[in-house]
Amino acid sequence: MYQEISQLLMYGDLEEDSILYQMGEIFGRYAAGEYNKTGLVRDINTQVKRILKVATDYGFDDNLWHNYLTFFLMMSENPFSMTCEKVGASDGSVNALVQNDFRIFKELFEYDFGPIERDLGISCFSQISNYKAIHKKDLMYNKNVSEKVRALSRQLEAAKDEKEFFDAVTGFYKDYGVGMFGLNKAFRIDDTPNGDFTFRAINNMDTVMLDDLVGYEIQKKKLVDNTEAFVQGKKANNVLLFGDSGTGKSTSIKAIVNQYYKDGLRMIEIYKHQFKYLSEIIAEIKNRNYKFIIYMDDLSFEEFEIEYKFLKAVIEGGVETKPENILIYATSNRRHLIKENWNDRNDQENSNDRHHSDTVEEKLSLVNRFGVTINYSKPTQKEYFDIVLNLARRAGVTMEDEKLKLEANKWELAHGGISGRTAEQFVNYLASQPEAFK
Repeated sequence: MYQEISQLLMYGDLEEDSILYQMGEIFGRYAAGEYNKTGLVRDINTQVKRILKVATDYGFDDNLWHNYLTFFLMMSENPFSMTCEKVGASDGSVNALVQNDFRIFKELFEYDFGPIERDLGISCFSQISNYKAIHKKDLMYNKNVSEKVRALSRQLEAAKDEKEFFDAVTGFYKDYGVGMFGLNKAFRIDDTPNGDFTFRAINNMDTVMLDDLVGYEIQKKKLVDNTEAFVQGKKANNVLLFGDSGTGKSTSIKAIVNQYYKDGLRMIEIYKHQFKYLSEIIAEIKNRNYKFIIYMDDLSFEEFEIEYKFLKAVIEGGVETKPENILIYATSNRRHLIKENWNDRNDQENSNDRHHSDTVEEKLSLVNRFGVTINYSKPTQKEYFDIVLNLARRAGVTMEDEKLKLEANKWELAHGGISGRTAEQFVNYLASQPEAFK
């Protein structure tokens, strides 16, 4: 195995801590006979445990060695795979080099672990080659990634030669992309100790769809129309969803990502203190073959906060043209995002700022950077009851309508007033009560 891995070219830039690199080192020591048996078994167990952890994180099954190699190929961002993501495999000299890499991967797929297991008295490779995972509904892993890995793994197992192997992998790159952006729909930004940032995939994103949000049909249509134009490569606007708390603003954004994920839509959630990274984030994603929504939840600024200036600069674009594959979607309980005080509106007090109206204009101009603003207002009493009845029937609650309304009214009086969130919380409570199903 060491010889095979050392001959990789396009896929050979391995990090020393990677499973594949470490497996190569282990088998190199084994082939050379330069090892302590106990130490070698310990090192093998360490890497097998890491494979099991990847399998648990992503819900792999069957042959975990094949799943791992497939996942490695899916995640390998190199000049070849990135080109395939955009235009597919094209004729060129690089194809011969990559086919040699795929010949090696085919050999790794078919590697015979029998000799090393017999010599060391172990069976871990045999066990992970026919692995039955425990699948539970509440396990938090990205089922979309799991399904794609297992499907491609089966294709690669059936490949007769490196040409079929090549066609399967490059076809996947063209259809789904490469790396974390190809496999996942949503991401967060993690701060690193050295003052930089990394993207982290969200494996357990809510699977809510727009139809799950009762009411707000006009608002949802505005959001759909803008997003459809965006994913189709047409002109689209940044969007601000504002209004009362608990009315479904954040739910609408999640639902829109779920709805258009298959069309190449991805979402990156960013918090206010991370706005300093906005330009770098955009530089990282602007040339990818996806449409990105940069999502800012519960966006608002206090008088003393200046992060809104970063946001204004990015939305405006500055000298550099704004990438066509990036939009900003934000939610806020405030219509104007930035808190004002009365002094901002007092043009008669000139002690600190001779042009107070300019100060007001600067603060209010942020909301004008959003081409589409959608108001999610608090539902009326009737709309609240409609939401409760709809959600209750979906949950299988059989309580009579009038009694359901009476209980819903009691609940909202004691739990923060009328809103879609209050209705959902009430139905969640009701679904745990036996009398609701009589």
